[in-house]
Amino acid sequence: MPSSVAVHHAQILKGVLDMCVLASIVEEPNYGYALVSSLNERGVNVPNENSVYLVLKRLAKAGRIEAELVPSDSGPPRKVYRATNLGRDVLYAWMADWTAVRDGVDQVLTPHRW
Repeated sequence: MPSSVAVHHAQILKGVLDMCVLASIVEEPNYGYALVSSLNERGVNVPNENSVYLVLKRLAKAGRIEAELVPSDSGPPRKVYRATNLGRDVLYAWMADWTAVRDGVDQVLTPHRW
């Protein structure tokens, strides 16, 4: 059974994973496995790589990203994801919202307030 800390981490991640995946794709078009690796290297710590593939599917269905098959040097072609103009606009709106939420949470969690 997962610890309460792990469950809490998963809940927080679920709320921000779409934004993190979209931001990573806006920064650099990439394929699924590389996105998972990049997110993990940056400290997002995706516990289940399948969750990233579900986000990619959701973002594509909403028109925020698009995929293109690109030849690979080490196997079959890879599906590389790129942000659409809509995706960039949505990301900027999400970033503004995230900043407001983060700032509010930081105010609550600031030790001098305890």
